[in-house]
Amino acid sequence: MNKGDLVNEVAEVLNSKKDAQSAVECVFSTITDSLSEGESVTLIGFGTFKVVRREARKGRNPQTGEEMDIEARDVPKFVPGKNLKEAVK
Repeated sequence: MNKGDLVNEVAEVLNSKKDAQSAVECVFSTITDSLSEGESVTLIGFGTFKVVRREARKGRNPQTGEEMDIEARDVPKFVPGKNLKEAVK
């Protein structure tokens, strides 16, 4: 399923593809904005989106084998909730 498929599924409930597109965009932008501010987003039963710090480390260029430094950075992480885990079993 991609974003367009998700919009179509929501449109079946809302009876308007335009409203569904707006709703999906709003959810994604709200999650993105919260994560960019360092906040986590918890959707009970579904999961939690949060930002974690990935520490600096050494790596290798796969083409040349040359060792290189990889800088520390913040990355998004999703932790599935209990209901989502059980649904996927």
